[in-house]
Amino acid sequence: MLKAPSFERGVYELTHNNKTVSLKTINAVQQMSLYPELIASVLYQATGSNEIIEPVYFYIGIVFGLQGIYVTALFVTSWLMSGTWLAGMLTVAWFIINRVDTTRIEYSIPLRENWALPYFACQIAALTGYLKSNLNTYGERFCYLLMSASTYTFMMMWEYSHYLLFLQAISLFLLDSFSLEQSEKVHEVYKIYIFSLFLGYLLQFENSALLVSPLLSLVVALMLAKCLQLNVKKGTFIAKIMKVINFYLVCTLTVTLNIIMKMFVPHKENGHMLKFLEVKFGLNMTKNFTMNWLLCQESLQAPSQDFFLRLTQSSLLPFYVLVLIICFLSMMQVIFRRINGKSLKETITLEDGRIGGRPEIIYHVIHTILLGSLAMVIEGLKYLWTPYVCMLAAFGVCSPELWMTLFKWLRLRTVHPVLLALILSMAVPTIIGLSLWKEFFPRLMTELMELQEFYDPDTVELMTWIKRQAPVAAVFAGSPQLMGAIKLCTGWMVTSLPLYSDDDLLKRNENIYQIYSKRSAEDIYKILTSYKANYLIVEDAICNEVGTMRGCRVKDLLDIANGHVVCEEGDKLTYSKYGRFCHEVKINYSPYVNYFTRVYWNRSYFVYKINTVISFQS
Repeated sequence: MLKAPSFERGVYELTHNNKTVSLKTINAVQQMSLYPELIASVLYQATGSNEIIEPVYFYIGIVFGLQGIYVTALFVTSWLMSGTWLAGMLTVAWFIINRVDTTRIEYSIPLRENWALPYFACQIAALTGYLKSNLNTYGERFCYLLMSASTYTFMMMWEYSHYLLFLQAISLFLLDSFSLEQSEKVHEVYKIYIFSLFLGYLLQFENSALLVSPLLSLVVALMLAKCLQLNVKKGTFIAKIMKVINFYLVCTLTVTLNIIMKMFVPHKENGHMLKFLEVKFGLNMTKNFTMNWLLCQESLQAPSQDFFLRLTQSSLLPFYVLVLIICFLSMMQVIFRRINGKSLKETITLEDGRIGGRPEIIYHVIHTILLGSLAMVIEGLKYLWTPYVCMLAAFGVCSPELWMTLFKWLRLRTVHPVLLALILSMAVPTIIGLSLWKEFFPRLMTELMELQEFYDPDTVELMTWIKRQAPVAAVFAGSPQLMGAIKLCTGWMVTSLPLYSDDDLLKRNENIYQIYSKRSAEDIYKILTSYKANYLIVEDAICNEVGTMRGCRVKDLLDIANGHVVCEEGDKLTYSKYGRFCHEVKINYSPYVNYFTRVYWNRSYFVYKINTVISFQS
């Protein structure tokens, strides 16, 4: 974007990119969600930063600035819920101490989630304020506008954002079912979803994934269900029956509408995700290399014990569980009261000890349970859940209402419960803060003093060789992760990229990975030349991989997909008379030398030129 003569020309070159992947023109803006980079390029030039700071540091500064907004939004949310800034400070402290589990910003700066989640945190902060019962008109209007802007921006920044908003919509639907006074506000949020989806569809090059998303189906179903509802007096038996029918109607309509949309809207996006979830939850079995490779990724496994141990050592998990249990039980108590037709006070006071009656608390309890359920299945989703664990735990220990709710259940009479609740809401977070300061502050200071740098001489040597020796028009083939690095560091064209939302690129990745399978030199040659590759790079780390997880090495997954090993009883074994290609090609004997000529190697990489004219040697 910075090298382009104009903004329009830069966008055109990215949307009609034929210089990245061989034999393929891609819309890089859409497929890689490069909207943040477009905005960053405009800001860089408009602010005159090109005369002050290098582009890479400007880019890093924006991303880290967004992380500051992320933490600030969590601070505000916790403050709004508890009514004290102590909760916000404790949220920030827990977030920073547990940053290994709350954000990936330290080691993966350009991730789309690092751009998107700060806006989602702002949206949740605005939604929390919007749901509060005692909010004035101006505050409500401000929260609504902030929520609208952040919802749309979040949807533009991340291709998977609509799935996260779908979980939020489920939480709001359940809140609407349990908290009847908030019905109109909840439906206003649904309108924001509809507006953001259709505006996103138009500005994301008519992204069909948004039209077939479960979010749109659910919101439309909720709107239709509201239109079909009868005006029945609340608390009556008929009203209770209507609630059950309404719940069933919404679920049925959502599924039906989603099926209909998929029938009439052509779509390919994220189809592999549904297949992955089927295999993940044991609903289906597959020998497909791509599916099994994704299942073997560490971020897609269940969380390890170390994750829970880290959260416990920082005292976050115990307090979160305590707060969640109290809020959940109080919420259920309020729900049963409403089911039984008992009238509830419009304004809940501290003396009532009924924290589960506040609509924003009900929403957060449901939302954190949904996010936590996903995080328990897929570790990579912990980055969505853990920041809100920090916020909810901090809110709870700093909230006099939560302590008062607990004292009401314990029927405390020896000490005045309100006074004790106020004291504990200040004393407990102070004690936690001091203990965290004593234990973790020295570690943080030590880590800040450490200066680290990237050290991978083999990769640096490879990139240097490519820039100095390879022809400008050369096309490189290899693992998608390495190809992404080559494109980034050298600019040379590659055969594949580490993108998992494009079916064609996924198929390419599987085909190129065959260099680590038991296939003939001729087969590999045909695959590579079909993508117009000029150079092949074999990675020793993959070829001689010693996997920690059984059956998760790339070569094992290829053998399973190709039928070269027996995976389950009853499998057919397709015996291969060829050795593993990545081993055999290094020996430099016929027929491998007929197709491939080694031109560079070091301890980690072996580069072979793919012969255009095959010379058969004995």
